[in-house]
Amino acid sequence: MSEALEQRAVVEYCDLKGIPVFHIPNGGYRNKAEAAHLKAQGVRPGVPDLCVPVARYGYHGLYIEMKAKKNGRVSAYQQRWLALLRENGYCAYVCNGADAAIRLLDQYMTGMLP
Repeated sequence: MSEALEQRAVVEYCDLKGIPVFHIPNGGYRNKAEAAHLKAQGVRPGVPDLCVPVARYGYHGLYIEMKAKKNGRVSAYQQRWLALLRENGYCAYVCNGADAAIRLLDQYMTGMLP
């Protein structure tokens, strides 16, 4: 399953469980003018794909960088954003596939993070 389909399954799970979630659309191809326009508005490379704006157990919220189950690589930009978010009180993880992200969501929402 593609990363996009894995992410869609996570969003559907959140909707089913009543967990607020939103996607941060930083990826995808854009022409130069649109890319410059979005950059000026604050689009930044490496920001995680999903945000759960729910404070739990000492965290301000949860960020998830989605990857496909196989061959999902984390870029240097993504690594920096994940570190920055963690340093500022957010829970931030990379999840390879929907199953991993759903497990993380359940653990985050119940305070059972490893």
